[in-house]
Amino acid sequence: MTLETLAQISNYAVASATGILALAFVAYVAQWGFARNLAPERERELVTAGGSEAPSGSSDPVERSDMAGGIGLSLTTLSALVLAVGVVTRGFAAQRVPWGNMYEFGCAATLAAVVAYLVLVRVWEIDWVGPIITGFGTVVLGASAMVYVPAGPLVPALHSYWLVIHVLGAIISGSAFLVGAAASVLYLVKSRAERTTPEDQRTGFLWRIPASAKIDQVAYRVHAFAFPIWTFAALIAGPIWAQYAWGRYWGWDPKEVWAFITWVVYAGYLHARATAGWKGKAAAILALIGFATFVFNFVGVNLFVGGMHSYAK
Repeated sequence: MTLETLAQISNYAVASATGILALAFVAYVAQWGFARNLAPERERELVTAGGSEAPSGSSDPVERSDMAGGIGLSLTTLSALVLAVGVVTRGFAAQRVPWGNMYEFGCAATLAAVVAYLVLVRVWEIDWVGPIITGFGTVVLGASAMVYVPAGPLVPALHSYWLVIHVLGAIISGSAFLVGAAASVLYLVKSRAERTTPEDQRTGFLWRIPASAKIDQVAYRVHAFAFPIWTFAALIAGPIWAQYAWGRYWGWDPKEVWAFITWVVYAGYLHARATAGWKGKAAAILALIGFATFVFNFVGVNLFVGGMHSYAK
């Protein structure tokens, strides 16, 4: 099989994965939509125990919601498998690790985020962030296609095993930051609803996901996992690679500066939670600010600011 054939397989696989992930997003949205009039699970159990049943011939909204969620999860799994084929064949076509430019980083990072989500669905049952993960992943893959470059060799500055370590660490931590940001968004929505919605009006899928305190705990755990990896990737492996490539550990390049800003924001988030007992709205907003700086470092710096890392486009 030629390198050109492998590159074509990669392109088809990435495009297919984008479409499948978009369908998964639609399925998750349908899951929420079918449950829009459902009471919390405990109330439904009381109704069932009392002998009330759905009218004959009607479709149970719980079954439709659960079916849509199952379809969404299956499609998400399928998209991960297809995208993995795309990433791996891209690596074979380029004869190197498949994250040497912005397009490849977007594909690899989306794969890592989807896999992280699927793992945490098994561990913590966080399927309630499915719409955010699949929606954001679809956008990233679509945007990555806009900066597509043909498979080829790396520029000389990238020829180092520190590329593998540095970028892989950024991919892993970035995927965890996405999950943490998704949980933070849902925390803000759920906590506000808990404060403002009367008990007798609490219907819909929002009331069938964990309480805001549980969501906040998930967000904290994910960020606590990601931060040390980001620290190593951005502030240790990155400078070592810079010394190898450019003869200096730190040069205040825009991407280096924004990587440090991201580190400072997340460090502040974790420090505040550990020492000041920060929980709730302020912590969630700070986490989202941190994710915004991460995304800007990936997109804004590459496209609009430039610097010595601009070759990564």
